[in-house]
Parts: sequence; structure tokens; C-alpha cells
Amino acid sequence: MATHGALTWAEEFDGPAGAPPDPRTWWHETGGHGWGNAELQYYTDEPSNAALDGAGHLAITVRRASPELAAARYDDRRYTSARLASKDLKSVRYGLIEASIKLPGGRGIWPAFWLLGTDIDQAGWPGCGEIDVMENFGTSPAMVYGNVHGPGYAGAHGISGALDAGVPLADDFHVYAVRWEPGRIRWYLDETCYHTVTPADLRGRPWLFDHDFYLLLNVAVGGTASVPPDRSTTFPQTMLVDYVRVYDGQP
Repeated sequence: MATHGALTWAEEFDGPAGAPPDPRTWWHETGGHGWGNAELQYYTDEPSNAALDGAGHLAITVRRASPELAAARYDDRRYTSARLASKDLKSVRYGLIEASIKLPGGRGIWPAFWLLGTDIDQAGWPGCGEIDVMENFGTSPAMVYGNVHGPGYAGAHGISGALDAGVPLADDFHVYAVRWEPGRIRWYLDETCYHTVTPADLRGRPWLFDHDFYLLLNVAVGGTASVPPDRSTTFPQTMLVDYVRVYDGQP
């Protein structure tokens, strides 16, 4: 991944501390209904859960809510976080898509940088397709996971790859990327390619990755793919995003 091609779009998260992420690109998906995975958090649109930090980063912060506040505002969810999406605002098709991120840590913390098909309202999930550029789970702090999901290969049956970085990913910023081409998607941690998917890997199941997708950044808590926090998990936990960049992908 030595060459990136031409930069076609970038989000650098520059701005004063406490400012919201650019509303021309990102909007908040909110609620506490489990998000299809029995997740434990309530996603808010509050600056305490997602805001610029004034040092060139987006901070998505998971907080523990008191029982009283959880009952009054968060549907009895004991954790709050944020889920930002570029749906109907910014979409991509092919290219090199990367983000520099310093992950949160701790048992039950589940950060992700990912894409969903813009036809989700018509096709539903997983019919719209999903590309997970980065997922990490607090029980495996050095592991990064990359996946695709579609009909017949969704959820726990997604086509997945992983890489052990050898050090906890929460210790520093790392670049998480996919190089997405017609008929092939490759995943990278920093400069290392660790996973490739082509239509042949789907064994006759539909390849859904030749149309527009939108971007998402979020930190979930618990859920069927993860585990609940325990007393070892400290709060707040923050995911810092230095940038999101899209290149035309030409080598």
C-alpha cells in the first residue's frame, strides 16, 4: 500500500474543542434498542459522547450513566456512546478508504469503522452489503478484524480476517484501511495487508460490493459479538479519530 492515488475526500476533524463533527458529512444515529446485536449502550447526539477535542481529533466517548439518568433519558441503558453515519451525505464506491484511529480499551468495548450500502432502506440488511474496515474487541486488545456481510454470509457467518498487531491497539494511533476494487477488497493495518475477499470466496452467494456505500464510526458496548463489561472496565473510554480519507485507489 505504498502509493495511495489521488485524494478525493478527507475529514480531518479540525475545529474547537466541543464542536460537533461536520454536519455536512455526519449525522447521529440515536437510540438504545440493541442495534440488532443486543448491544448495551444508548447512542446519543450529545457532545459528551461525540465532539471534536480541539487537537485535530474526533472523540467518541463511552460513558457509564447513573441508574436515575439511564431511566430518565436513555431507555434504562447504563452506557452512552455515539454512532456517526454519512448516510445521504457522503458515499464512496471503490478506492482506498482509511482512518487513523486510537482505539478505546477494556472488556466489553467494541469500536468499529465500517461501511453500509446506500440502498439499505430498500434492500435492508444484509441485502445492502456491509464492509467492516476495522473492528476490535476489548477481550482481544491486539487484534483487528475485517469483514464483509451479505445474504448467506451475515453476522457470525461473515467472511472475516484478523491480524494480531502484537501490542494493544489502544496504545497508539494506527491506520485502518480497505483497498476496494471491482471484484476485490483488501484490508490493511498500517501498511500490512491481512485479508482479501473476492467473489470466489463467497461460493455462489451474492457479491454486493459494486455500488455506493456510506461510512460509519461508532463504539458499542457488549452485544452478541462481544461480552459485557465487568469491574475491570474503566469509564469513560474514548476512540480518537485523527482523520478519515478516501483516495481514488490507483496504485
